[in-house]
Amino acid sequence: MMSSSAPANSPKIHHAAGRFEVKIGAPQAMEVPPGAAPMFRRSLNKQYSGDLAGSALGEMQMSGQPQVGEAAYTAIESFIGALQGRSGSFALAHLGLMSGGQQDLRITIVPGSGSGELAGISGELALRIEAGVHFYELHYQFKPKT
Repeated sequence: MMSSSAPANSPKIHHAAGRFEVKIGAPQAMEVPPGAAPMFRRSLNKQYSGDLAGSALGEMQMSGQPQVGEAAYTAIESFIGALQGRSGSFALAHLGLMSGGQQDLRITIVPGSGSGELAGISGELALRIEAGVHFYELHYQFKPKT
């Protein structure tokens, strides 16, 4: 018989939720070889509220034709603030793909990026947009102390 409980030494998975506001800078063309697919970069400025309270700055890079649903983006953002009462910072890495009417978005806490009371953090962030409002759910854990 299999048990659904995690081993005693497994890190506990925590959940955090809230909203964020984002300001995305104007697209700036990136250098590409002559005749190659264009690429653009855009700045990110975010304000998080809820269980994750603070600010983040970052940069997005993109290519493709988002207006017809065929594109990709990557981004790195650096957050500073508090997560459920723990102060510190960490970075988030984004990979977003759109193709054939399907979207795939993965946002992961960058390994080794946690500092302060957020040192040793790992996890993933999911987002949704409803009526123009951005919501997040963060599932995270901390490395066990040795």
